[in-house]
Formats: sequence, structure tokens, C-alpha cells
Amino acid sequence: MRADRVFAYGAAAGLVGDLLLGDPRRGHPVAAFGRAAGAVERVLWRDHRGWGSLHAVVCAGGAAALGALAARAVRPSPAASVALTGAATWAVVGGTSLAREARVIGRALEAGDVEAARARLPHLCGRDPQALDADGIARAVVESVAENTSDAVVGALVWGAAAGVPGLVGFRAVNTLDAMVGHRSPRYRRFGWASARLDDVAGWPGARLTAVLAAMAGDDRRGAVRAWRADAGRHPSPNAGPVEASFAGALGVRLGGTLSYGGRVEHRPVLNRDGRAVDVPDIERAVRLSRRVGLLALGACAAARLVVSLVKGHGK
Repeated sequence: MRADRVFAYGAAAGLVGDLLLGDPRRGHPVAAFGRAAGAVERVLWRDHRGWGSLHAVVCAGGAAALGALAARAVRPSPAASVALTGAATWAVVGGTSLAREARVIGRALEAGDVEAARARLPHLCGRDPQALDADGIARAVVESVAENTSDAVVGALVWGAAAGVPGLVGFRAVNTLDAMVGHRSPRYRRFGWASARLDDVAGWPGARLTAVLAAMAGDDRRGAVRAWRADAGRHPSPNAGPVEASFAGALGVRLGGTLSYGGRVEHRPVLNRDGRAVDVPDIERAVRLSRRVGLLALGACAAARLVVSLVKGHGK
């Protein structure tokens, strides 16, 4: 079986598995990677970029190498190759858990239980929940749904299409490392620099594809493109900017503004300034848009892999 079909069938099976099963409560492969990366960090940590770079190479490179070895081992069997791709896709994507957490918070807000929503918010993002009212929580959820659509779904599919199982697990390893050590705390300002920059590079193509697909699948295509062009470059993150701006325009809402992380207040630019303020029902709208983007990304990545295979075949 050709590699493009292995990816298409396996990735589709993995997304179906995520839809039906979500993430396991115990024994998740990403959690196991996190524990391993934490153990490596305890050995390698120094307040130095070089040691942080070594940590990133050992952890992300090791995950991709294991994926490559597994893919090579099952290569003689098309069925096993599809199964491995499906299992890897299911392990690295997180669309169902993302939707579930967003909806739990949305239901709490609809019931007027702001304290329950605050208690649940750390499951979705790193904002300081006590600093947010109901509208601020709703905005944080929509922004997290947008950003994680790229990080937890589309980016993995892009790298899976480009590099198969090693691409899938390698991308998720990089993304996980960024979440662990990529923030600018005193401990990780230098040590986490390489992981943060690597995540920026790895996330670049998926973020742009997410922004394009959000514009295509949203309620306001022109608004999405307009917000992306006008506001994405003002966001401090080179990848979250296009995604959140496109989602903001597609949904017709304003995102960005003042927020708080770990007691540190940040004043970020407003995305889609002409949109309205986020309301609680926009959480469900963002989740549905995220779902559509994920399905479109699967089709786009499978088609791109097919085109590359055909071009290579004609070139022989």
C-alpha cells in the first residue's frame, strides 16, 4: 500500500478513535512522554540555553526516533502500518478532550456558576481564573479552542502528512516540551528557549493552515481574512496570532486584550476590533468551528500527501 493511503486511512481512523474515545484518563502516551521529559530535565537542567537545547534534542528527537523505528518495523504489513498510524494519530490529537473541556465550562457559565467555571478553566489553559469574570472566562475558552485547534489537531496532521508516524509523535513531543519548559519563568527563561523556538518553527505550517480553514469554514469568511491580515502580526505569538485572529473574524467576536498568567498581567492587542464581545454561546460556536477545521485539515493533508506521491511517481 502506498504511503499516502497509509496516512489517509490511518489518520482518519485515529480521528474517529479520538471522537469516540477521547483521551484516556490513565496511561496516556503523552503523559508518559511528559514524565520522561521531566526525568531528563532533572538530569540536564542548567540555567543555560545550550543545556536546554540538548534537552529539546534528546526528548523530541528521541520521540521521533522511536516513531521511525516503529514505522520501519511494521512497514512490510500495510494493515499494521495503517494501525500504527491510526494509533499514533489518536495518541497525539486532542480535539475531543478540547471540545469536552470547553463545553463543561460553557455549561457552568450558562448555569450562572462562575466559580465552577473558574475551577475548571485550568484544565484548558493557563490563565489566572480568579482574575476573570464570566465574560473573561468565555473569551479565554474561545481563544484556547482556537489555539489548540492548531496545536492539538491541525499541526499534528500536517506533520503526519509530511513525515508519517515520526512526524506525528515528533510534533506532539515538541508541543508538549513547549508547554512544560517554554514559558518565560525565571527557571525556564534560558533553559526553555530552544523548546519554545522549536515549537514556533514546528507550529508555523499548521497555524497557517488552521487560519485558512477557519476562514473557509466560519460564518464570516471576509471578516476572518480581514482580521487575520490586520491583527495577526500584532500578537506576541507568531502562530497563535493568525489562528486567533482568523477565529475571531470567522465568529464575529473580539479576542485578545488584557489577561493574566501566573500573576503577571499582559496587555495584548485586540483581535478583530470591530467584532462584538464574546458571549457564552460563542463557546459552542467555537467548538463546532474547531471540529469543521479538523475535518477539513484531514482532507487537505491527505490530498497534499497524495499529490506529492503522484508527482514523485511521475518523476521516476
